[in-house]
Amino acid sequence: MSRWISDLGSALESRQQDNLYRQRLTLDTAQGPLVQLQGREYLNFSSNDYLGLANHPDVISAFQSAAQQYGVGAGASHLVVGHQQVHEELECALASFVGRERALLFSSGYMANLGVFKALLGKDDVIIQDKLNHASLIDGGISSGGQFLRYRHNDLDHLEQLLNKPAIADQKIRKILAVDGVFSMDGDIAPLDSLADICDSHNIALMVDDAHGFGVVGERGAGCSEHFSLDQQRLPIVMGTLGKAFGVAGAFVAGSHEMIETLIQYSRTYIYTTALPPACAAAALQSLNIIKTQPQRGEHLQALIGYFRAAVNDLNFDVLPSSTAIQPLIVGDSKKALALSQALMDAGILVSAIRPPTVPAGTARLRITLTAAHSFAHIDQLINVLRQHQSRS
Repeated sequence: MSRWISDLGSALESRQQDNLYRQRLTLDTAQGPLVQLQGREYLNFSSNDYLGLANHPDVISAFQSAAQQYGVGAGASHLVVGHQQVHEELECALASFVGRERALLFSSGYMANLGVFKALLGKDDVIIQDKLNHASLIDGGISSGGQFLRYRHNDLDHLEQLLNKPAIADQKIRKILAVDGVFSMDGDIAPLDSLADICDSHNIALMVDDAHGFGVVGERGAGCSEHFSLDQQRLPIVMGTLGKAFGVAGAFVAGSHEMIETLIQYSRTYIYTTALPPACAAAALQSLNIIKTQPQRGEHLQALIGYFRAAVNDLNFDVLPSSTAIQPLIVGDSKKALALSQALMDAGILVSAIRPPTVPAGTARLRITLTAAHSFAHIDQLINVLRQHQSRS
């Protein structure tokens, strides 16, 4: 074995000593508000299944029926023989739902973001991103080879300072400003309306990664573009995922006909990978139907968010001001965050401790996520355990 391979253990040991070591939990059951781990039941506040659709019987049935019709794998990339009728139907339905001309399916949000930057930008172009963007946006920007600028989180004055630099202000340069719609670790919503104004004045294409907003934000759940009433002209690039609020898997990019055709021709993460299993596309179509016909799911989630925030405000915890399903409880120290997560687990509640480098140093936290499958009693149970822990510390 190469010597450097055998030396990897020292870096792992260092990560453990710094309380930054990541470990997987192996669940015995399907996703839901209650899950089993090693035979014990836990109340789950760590899932991104925001609408409780991952184990919905109608979504499961759609998946099963499509598997019977199309098989369990696409068998090839979309550009060979992997693009099937149900993929086409889902792309059309997603485009219509977010008010764009077309949509294009990808295997994951990570692949979608990598694919967009690599296809649309080159070494002479510019990428501008919020400092707290998801890793896939950051990696996508770097992969393009263009000049990469990052502004302080939601700091529009700092953004303007960067954009007014002579080398950036050149109107001939292609520029994309990319931002999370809902920031995955803070739960706040990007000011897309103000960002659209800035992009309009600087000839920049605005892109939103709406992974945590699509399905739950906006009057119909169509995401942050709907929330801010931004059409294709003002927000030309929309990326959404199908593995969170939709409860399935995969992702899509939506925009103009020309942009989607450009991705089909040049996006390596689209061209050179097997298409999303058709059963996943059928399941996502069913999820979309539920989202459109059962708005009470989103309404219940919003009620739970308000209920949780009112209850947690009575405790002496630093909870970020989020109006979304992501409710981060800031602890600061990684060791303390792990200890609080373990205390909750001992009480039968799963809440993940998020530590650097996922979040900035000194901001380790518990990332509490609420779903429409939770009840008010579930939140009471969580609050009671937090209260007990606080009284002992």
